[in-house]
Amino acid sequence: MEHTHYGDMEDTLADNYIPMTSVKSGVGEEVSDDLFCYTNQIVNISLVGTAEDWVLVDTGMPQSANRILKMVKDHFGVDSKPKAIVLTHGHFDHVGAVVDLVESWNVLVYAHELEIPYLTGQASYPEPDGSVKGGIIAKLSPFFPNEPINLGSHVHRLPSDGSIPGMSGWRWFHTPGHTPGHVSLFRDKDRALIAGDAFITVEQDSLYKVLTQKKHLTGPPVYFTTDWHAAEQSVRKLESLKPSVAICGHGVPMSGEELANGLSQLATDFKIIAVPDHGRYVDNNNH
Repeated sequence: MEHTHYGDMEDTLADNYIPMTSVKSGVGEEVSDDLFCYTNQIVNISLVGTAEDWVLVDTGMPQSANRILKMVKDHFGVDSKPKAIVLTHGHFDHVGAVVDLVESWNVLVYAHELEIPYLTGQASYPEPDGSVKGGIIAKLSPFFPNEPINLGSHVHRLPSDGSIPGMSGWRWFHTPGHTPGHVSLFRDKDRALIAGDAFITVEQDSLYKVLTQKKHLTGPPVYFTTDWHAAEQSVRKLESLKPSVAICGHGVPMSGEELANGLSQLATDFKIIAVPDHGRYVDNNNH
């Protein structure tokens, strides 16, 4: 497998194009005047801030750096680059372009300390569970890459006080379950939430729903989630923040009553709504 090296970084995803898309791919949505959600194939990335002062949250699919650079140029202008990149977690669809973007922009990347091993080539994620009850994407998931990228000295731990470099007014919350170091980002002044994959607004294991982006608030993607008990606690933590709007890793942004009701129901009935009936990571830890 071809790996691309830049200095002390290694891009293990360089030749890993994943031919999956949705009707929203390439489309951006202004969630508020300084919060922009862009869909890269089947995953969302966020631009937080204004042209002179912004941060990129997550970096999309492998081989998508050029599309992201063009989107940034169209949105913020030719020479605009972020103050930093923040990763909610290190799965392939959230770090796909990160090595190329760091190389282009020469910026630092921040992630939770428990996620650092997956971002510095030290540890691979558990293999996706193709046996989990779900649709065609769950069945295809064993073909998804789970090996780590290596950001070398470019990745740093998020500050332990909950602050986020470059994102004044925001704080991060540890929301494990989907991965050990998964984080979600919250801004108190308008109760905006960037949830990552702690919960999502599309049934990610259903190919039809992913393609059409049919809106449905549910738990994290089933084939990659290894600790369902922690995932449930994370949803409850986020529900208690009473977010007014949420951008998730997959699906469309959701707000208002639809978000409040959906998140409340998910927190109450998590085992029914989110946890699959069976699967490698379900049978031992769903209670």
